[in-house]
Amino acid sequence: MKKLKGLYTALITPFTQNNKLDEDGLRHLIHRQLAENIEGIVLMGSTGEAPTLTDEEKRRIITIGKEEIGNSCKLIIGTGSYSTEQTILDTQEAAHLGADAALIVVPYYNRPSQEGLYLHFKTVAEASKIPIIIYNVPGRTGSNLLVETLVRLAEIPSIVALKDCSANVLQISESIALTKQIRDDFSILSGDDAITLPLMVLGGDGLLSVASNLLPKEVKELVDAATNHDFAKAKELHHQLMPFFKAIFVETNPIPIKKVLELCGLPSGPCRLPLCEPSLRNIAILTEIAQQYYPMEVNR
Repeated sequence: MKKLKGLYTALITPFTQNNKLDEDGLRHLIHRQLAENIEGIVLMGSTGEAPTLTDEEKRRIITIGKEEIGNSCKLIIGTGSYSTEQTILDTQEAAHLGADAALIVVPYYNRPSQEGLYLHFKTVAEASKIPIIIYNVPGRTGSNLLVETLVRLAEIPSIVALKDCSANVLQISESIALTKQIRDDFSILSGDDAITLPLMVLGGDGLLSVASNLLPKEVKELVDAATNHDFAKAKELHHQLMPFFKAIFVETNPIPIKKVLELCGLPSGPCRLPLCEPSLRNIAILTEIAQQYYPMEVNR
């Protein structure tokens, strides 16, 4: 696989008001992304509410993604769980249905040791026919993949990237520096819109974005500017977008971004329990931010 660089949107999973998968809405959201020539779309990640999806819904989502995307950009599927065996099965299924890569979260809940994390990813990679992106998000999983473990994993050819949501600049810096000593084609990607510019200034390669669900054009401009080392422009765009980046994490992702999409008249629907509607106070914040960044479409 060619080195992963640029903007990848971590797409929501739209539901109807009676909580069914909105297949037409999903197709519409995918085409909004393709229109801005982003580098890839991530389905069934944290933003896609993967833990709440049935096996049949997961198959339909991957199938729709492949039908709509074709070869226009990379199709990345979230397949991680706290079970190594289940992660292998889900990754193999995603590959069978046409995924280009799998996004695999650090196992959550059972809190493995660093050796356990290494063996988990190594075992999945050895059983997979598609490249693996490690997803390190300590705030959700309760475990942090340490740099020394990442360096060991970067030696496995089919593990091609890290999505970093640690918000730890020292760890990000060390991850970039040390993995690049091992191989030039390993990517460090931000999983947090707000930390994208610092990560890319340090030598990172791009972003798996929540904000681009609504603003793919604007977020791509930021990532492209940083990719081209136009850091003056990137800094200006970063500051312009920061209020939006902040607002869409006012509650647990994807609650805020789904509400913003709904306010803007785009396919979204409710989150599935145990995620629920944002508070009235936060709905007011999200309405204001939607009016600021997408003023012509906001539904009051």
